[in-house]
Amino acid sequence: MTETDLVAYSGLSGDYSSLHTDAEWAKAGPFGARIAHGCLTLSFATGLEFALIGDDQGQAARLLRHGPRPLREACFYRRHQLEGEVIGLDDKDDKRGVLTMQQEIKNQRGETCVALQKRLLMKKRAYDG
Repeated sequence: MTETDLVAYSGLSGDYSSLHTDAEWAKAGPFGARIAHGCLTLSFATGLEFALIGDDQGQAARLLRHGPRPLREACFYRRHQLEGEVIGLDDKDDKRGVLTMQQEIKNQRGETCVALQKRLLMKKRAYDG
């Protein structure tokens, strides 16, 4: 993984979090340095899986299918919408908690293309009632 990969993925995903993009800020952060986006890391893992299996098209199609409808090339420039709901909040420690979300990416016809469950480690913030 290179600096170029990180910058390109930030632009592609729209995730410009300082944890990924600001080396100075990240030095004082929880990991002591910038880290790659979780989904970028997952994408690299998918590539490694493909490298292990080879170019068997049937096998690759099953591995890469991640929802009821794939995002086909014809849909790349169409409008997609993310819908989601919080399905869990769990304490990690005094300062952090785990937020679990169920999300769906829907195409322009409202059909679900990708369904996923995401867990995020989040800082807690004070609730002022």
